[in-house]
Amino acid sequence: MKRRNSSINIFILFLIAAILRCTTTLPARADTGIQFVEVTQDAGIHWRHVDGRSGQKYFMETLGSGAAFFDYDADGDADLYFVNGAPLPGYVPEDTPTNCLYENNGDGTFTDVTEQAGLGDTGYGHGCAVGDYNNDGKLDIYVTNYGNNRLYRNNGDGTFTDVAEVAGVVEPRWSTSCAFADYDRDGNLDLYVVNYIVFDIDENPWCGLKEKNVRAYCEPDNFPAQSDTLFRNNGDGTFTDVTKSAGIHNTTGKGLGIVWGDYNNDGSPDIYVANDSTENLFYHNRGDGTFEEVGFMIGVALSENGAAENGMGTAFGDWNNDGWLDLTVTNYAQQTNTLYHNDADGFFTDATATTKTAQLTYPYLGWATAFIDYDNDGYQDIFVANGHLHENLAELGQQGTYGQRNLLFRNNADNTFTEVSETLGPGMQLEDVSRGATFADYDSDGDIDIVVTNSNTAPRLLRNDGGNRKNWLQIRLIATQGSTDAIGARVTITTKELTQTREVRSGDGYLSQRDLTLHFGIGDYEQVDTVEVQWQSGRKQILQSVRANQVLSVKGDGNE
Repeated sequence: MKRRNSSINIFILFLIAAILRCTTTLPARADTGIQFVEVTQDAGIHWRHVDGRSGQKYFMETLGSGAAFFDYDADGDADLYFVNGAPLPGYVPEDTPTNCLYENNGDGTFTDVTEQAGLGDTGYGHGCAVGDYNNDGKLDIYVTNYGNNRLYRNNGDGTFTDVAEVAGVVEPRWSTSCAFADYDRDGNLDLYVVNYIVFDIDENPWCGLKEKNVRAYCEPDNFPAQSDTLFRNNGDGTFTDVTKSAGIHNTTGKGLGIVWGDYNNDGSPDIYVANDSTENLFYHNRGDGTFEEVGFMIGVALSENGAAENGMGTAFGDWNNDGWLDLTVTNYAQQTNTLYHNDADGFFTDATATTKTAQLTYPYLGWATAFIDYDNDGYQDIFVANGHLHENLAELGQQGTYGQRNLLFRNNADNTFTEVSETLGPGMQLEDVSRGATFADYDSDGDIDIVVTNSNTAPRLLRNDGGNRKNWLQIRLIATQGSTDAIGARVTITTKELTQTREVRSGDGYLSQRDLTLHFGIGDYEQVDTVEVQWQSGRKQILQSVRANQVLSVKGDGNE
C-alpha cells in the first residue's frame, strides 16, 4: 500500500473519471431496473468493526476485516460471520470487540448467536475461510489474526470449538487472507494461510510529515516480508506445515489476498497471491504435491508496465464464458485494478485497458473484489470495494477522499465492462471506507446480495432488488466421499449457445468467504440443457433438462 506523494494531480484524475463515467457508464444494454438497498439495521445486524485506533498509527489498523456467508447449521440459509479487530495501546473500549455470528432466520432477518456458538474471538482479527476440514458434513471456519489464528470445528449442535492448537494450525505470525483447497486431491482439505509483514507493536515507527508533525501510516516497504504457510491435512484432524517441501516458501511476498483456481484445466487447483508492493505470486500445481512459482513467466506478477503494484484482493472468474478462468486483482490509488485474460495456453494477457476498466479504477483504492452475475444475464460482472488508507489526506498534502464509492462493472458480453453503480440505487452510492465483501442470496429470492465490511464502523448489507427479473439456477454440491463441501469441484451449465463455468471455492476476494452455493444467471431461458459436475476426483456427473429458478442439490462422488 504505497503512501508516496505523486506529482500527478489526483483531483484532475477524479474529474477525468467523472467525465468518463458520464460517457461510459450509460447502460450498454436495456436498463435492468435493479436497485441495491441498504438494509443492515432492518435485518437485525448491529455489529460494528473496531480497529483499535488511538492516533498512534499502528499498521494493522489499515487492513480492516472480512466476513463470511456460510450455512453453519445446514438449514439451507446463508448465515453471516464477521471478523473484528481489538483494542490497541491507547484505545479504551466501552465493550470488548469480538467476532460475531448471525444466524439467518429465513425471513430476511438475522439473530446474533455468537455467545452460544462460541465464535466470539477477541483477537485482532482480519480474515476467514470456510471448509469441512474433517469431513464430518459440517462447515468449519478458520480465522486469521495479528497473533494466533483460530480453527473453529463445527460441533453440529450450533456450537464451535477452537482446535487450532490441537490441529497444528495456530500460525502466530501476522496473517491476512486464508483459503481451503484439496491441492493433493486426497479427499482432505488443506489450508493456505497468507502472511503479511514482520511488525512489532512495541516498536511502532513514526511515519508522516515530520516538519508539520502530521503522522501517517507507514509504507509496507518499511517492514520485512514473511513467507505464507501451506498446511497439508493429515486426514486425522491435524495438519502438517509443508510450505518448504511443497515449494511455497517465499520470503519476498507481503500477502493480502489469495484465490485457488484451476487455471489450466488440468484438474488440480493452483494458487494466486496478491502482494502489497512486491511481485504477485502464482503457484502452478504440478499434481505431485509440489508447486512451481510461475507468476512472472505467465504474465500475472507485475503491471502491464512491468512494475510491482500494491495488490489487495483477488478473484478468479470466467468473464467471457470460454471455460477458462480469468483473474482480477485490486490495487492502490494511482494504480489501476488489473484484469488478466486467460489465453488458454498457460499464459495470461493484461486486459485492463481493452476491457475499459482502467481509467475508472485509477483514482480508487481497491480491496475486495468478486465476479458475480448481479443481473442474472449469464455473464459475470465485477464488484470492487473501495476506501482509502489515510483519514488525514488533506493534512498529508494528498488529494482524494477517505470514504469512497464502491464500483460494479456490468459485463457487456463483448469483453468490455461498463461501470453502473450510480444507476443501482442508494446502496451503491454510499461513500464508505470499505474493505472486505461477501456474497450470497441470503433472502432466497434468486439474486445475489452483498455484504461489505467497513473500517472502524458498521458493515453494509445490500439487498439486491430486481436481479431476479431474469431466470437463475443455484447449485449446491454435496460430496458423498472426501470433503463433503465439494470445494474445488467445477460446474459447467449450458443453455443453448450460452455456457458458463464456476468452481466451488473457499476464501477469495479479500479476507472473506462467499456462500459455497453456486449461482448462475440464465437470462430468459426457462431451463438449463445440461449441468456437468466435475468432482475433485475427476469424475463427471451430467444432469439434463434442469428447470430454472430453483436451488438444485447434487450429490456425487467427491473422491476416487
